[in-house]
Formats: sequence, C-alpha cells, structure tokens
Amino acid sequence: MMHAYDEMYLSHARTTLGNMLQFAVYDLKMDIEKFYKMFINSGVAKCFGLGEPRFTVGMSGVELAYEVIYRTTGEYCRVKPEFRPDKSPEYWCGWALGYFQWDKNIPFEAINEKVSINEIVEMYNPYHEADIKKFVAVLELKMQDEAEESALARLRAYAGLTQKALADKSGVSVRMIEQYEQGKKSLNKASVGTVLNLSRALHCEIEDLIQ
Repeated sequence: MMHAYDEMYLSHARTTLGNMLQFAVYDLKMDIEKFYKMFINSGVAKCFGLGEPRFTVGMSGVELAYEVIYRTTGEYCRVKPEFRPDKSPEYWCGWALGYFQWDKNIPFEAINEKVSINEIVEMYNPYHEADIKKFVAVLELKMQDEAEESALARLRAYAGLTQKALADKSGVSVRMIEQYEQGKKSLNKASVGTVLNLSRALHCEIEDLIQ
C-alpha cells in the first residue's frame, strides 16, 4: 500500500496534529467538531494529508491552528498555549488519526464523512494504551460499517459528490446529510421534500434511499 507521504515526516506530523487539536479545545475553548470542520474546509487538511512539508513539519500544532483560523475567518489568532504535562484525549485523537490517515492514504474529509472526530476521541479508552495498529484496524472497520449501513453514503459516493456538494445540489444541510449517513437520523422519518430533493440530486429513485 502506498502511504500518504514519506515516513520521515510522520512522527512530527502526528505530534503537530495532536497539539493542534489539544490547543483548539483547551486554549481556544472551541468545540472539537467545529474546529475540525474548519481544518477541513480551510484546505489545510488537504495540504497536510498530502504531506506538504510546510504543514507536516514546518509548523507547530499551535501555528497550524493559527493557519486554520486565519484561512476560515480572516482573523489572526495569537492566544498562547498553556503548558500541560499530560496529553489529553484530544491530543491522542490527532496523534492516532495522523497515523491512520498516513497509513491508509485517505483524505481527512473522507474519514470524517464515515466516522466523526468526536467518535475518534471516544476511542481514547481503551485504545490509547494499545498498539497503534489496533486503533487502525478498529477505525477501518468502523468506516466499513458506516459505508455498508448507509444507502445515502453509497449513492453519494457513486455520484462522485462530497457531502457539501450534495448539500449544495439538494438544499439539504451538510449537518443533516452527515446525520443521515451516520445513522443518527433516519431518512425513513424525513419529510417527503427532503427525500425527494436528495433523490433528484443523486438521480435515483426515492426507494433507493429508504432502508
């Protein structure tokens, strides 16, 4: 399997990603899901996932968070991090996710479409004490399970659309699409208009979306 980028960058990249999430949550007081979506939407996640040295080794986690905030808000952030002797679950999440993304060569956005960042944080116990390969295996299974269970996700992938692109075409919010694909909400209970708009955007029958 071809990895996302050269292994020489991996250790630093994982530390950077872990520190970025820890800084965002504990120093910037941001919701991790909100910040992680900013990371993806800013384009920083794409550059990082491709192994561009400026992002994987050229910045600290704090500087990477600054870059995300500037790109998404246009504002400079200069909050200084507090020293923490212990690594948080959020740090572990970034550190472990950095390895998974490198190992599987899957974009951060695609990972997030199947398994949310909050779900990965919740994997801290028991996997922070396990070998990283165990975490990789479990997260890969979670992604496969989501793909198998969601007709909407399968049809969207077949159409070559991201969640945002489908939202733009259908008028259904990205948040709602995420919830339908992750099984947090059922399309069986959605309004007729919602299902109809999704089916039109995906060029499929309504019955194809209802499970």
